[in-house]
Amino acid sequence: MKRIVITLFLLVCGVVSFAQSSAFMSQRLSAKLSNVMRMREDTLRKELAVMGIGWPLKQIYIRSFKYDSQLEVWVRGGRNDAFKLFRTYKVCALSGALGPKRIEGDYQVPEGFYYINEFKPNSTYNMALGINYPNASDRLLSDSIKPGNDIYIHGSCVTVGCIPLRDQIEELYLLASYAHDQGQDFIPVHIFPIRYNVEKSKEILAKSTREDAEYQKFSGRLKEMFDYFEQHRKIPLVTVNRKGEYILM
Repeated sequence: MKRIVITLFLLVCGVVSFAQSSAFMSQRLSAKLSNVMRMREDTLRKELAVMGIGWPLKQIYIRSFKYDSQLEVWVRGGRNDAFKLFRTYKVCALSGALGPKRIEGDYQVPEGFYYINEFKPNSTYNMALGINYPNASDRLLSDSIKPGNDIYIHGSCVTVGCIPLRDQIEELYLLASYAHDQGQDFIPVHIFPIRYNVEKSKEILAKSTREDAEYQKFSGRLKEMFDYFEQHRKIPLVTVNRKGEYILM
């Protein structure tokens, strides 16, 4: 029975992966995506070549910092390589405050460990990359009926919980699309309240958590993952325990 369950799980994963790949390939029919490829691909190719990374790009990792209003894109050419910082984008607007998203309509940008689960080349906000909020932790800790959804990294400069980048979304979208096309089905998006190595940001977080022991503990666990990447330049493996807490594996 155990073998049957495992086999069924693998089959389902294979179907999902195939469906995602097919959905991605259909993007090539988008006139907008074709235009972005024509305008930006050559520049990206040359910039990556300077870093010693071939094209098409194989893997990317995205980190966003709420208080600091920044989103980073890290890249690497092979699975065993260390990640290198490729670009830091300005997040042009922020809604809510420091702290995780816990209910629909709270205007909060999520905090935690996510991945891209949707490509929208023809979004109302230019282009958009979906984030898998609510994740396993959010489903345990957020409102059980209305935790919220539809969280994106997108263009334009309006937000009620998303991460807006203006037209720079086109470059990020293209990088993510090529990485996905090269086999990176899981593109991580880690959202932190602050840059934990910036003194001013640390002071702001300390004030926000001074009378909130729960958030203090939560943000402390996020810092563990931040520190791991800073030390190793490799993506931390994160799991969720029965309490919904993030655990570094």
